[in-house]
This record gives sequence, C-alpha cells and structure tokens, in this order.
Amino acid sequence: QVQLVESGGGLVQAGASLRLSCAASGGTFSSYTMAWFRQAPGKEREFVAAITWSAFRTVYADSVKGRFTISRDNAKNTVYLQMNSLKPDDTAVYYCAANGQIYGSNILKSQRYDNWGQGTQVTVSS
Repeated sequence: QVQLVESGGGLVQAGASLRLSCAASGGTFSSYTMAWFRQAPGKEREFVAAITWSAFRTVYADSVKGRFTISRDNAKNTVYLQMNSLKPDDTAVYYCAANGQIYGSNILKSQRYDNWGQGTQVTVSS
C-alpha cells in the first residue's frame, strides 16, 4: 500500500499558475501509474491527468489540455501537476491517485486506482 500526500494548492486569480505535488511513500513508486483527479462542490470526481511509470505516456482531460502538465520524478517519489492559465472552472479539491500498471482507457477511470491522497484545495477567483 502506498501513502500519498498532496501539497501546493491555494487561492489564486484567473490566469495565474500553481504547481501541485504529490509525495508517495510505502510502495514502489517507480512502478505505479500516477494520476490527478479533481472534485468541485456538488460535482462528481473527474479525471485531470495521468502518467505511466516510465513517463512514456501522459493523458489529459480535454478541459486542461495545453494548460496543465503532469510529470514525475521517480528519484523523489513525487508526481507534479503544473497548472497554467487557471480558470475559475478549475476550482476544486485535487486528488492524487496511484495504482499498478493501468492500460488503455482505464487510466482515466477513478475506480481503477486503489490509492488516494487526502486532497488539496485549489480556488481560482475571477
């Protein structure tokens, strides 16, 4: 079982940038597919971005493509989400998730991830 701790959230104005971090411990980080999901008040949790163990493949939700970048540092057991050109619609609690190798479209599905962090709040004001 891997433990995940997110950080880097905050309150920013529209157009600003934030970088979220997710530090992992207790597992073999370099073997995990890592992802970010988010949940806004009154809405279901939605996929944001994912990265495979080798960083060979990255996947993004259409709503963040071109603005967000997911990356990982296996030496530091950390995955990042660089968020640029933030919009009020990006306001949500952002969760880090991890699992073993996930293939195909399953990488977008929250139910395929067994390990979750506690979340970090991102608020974008207009």
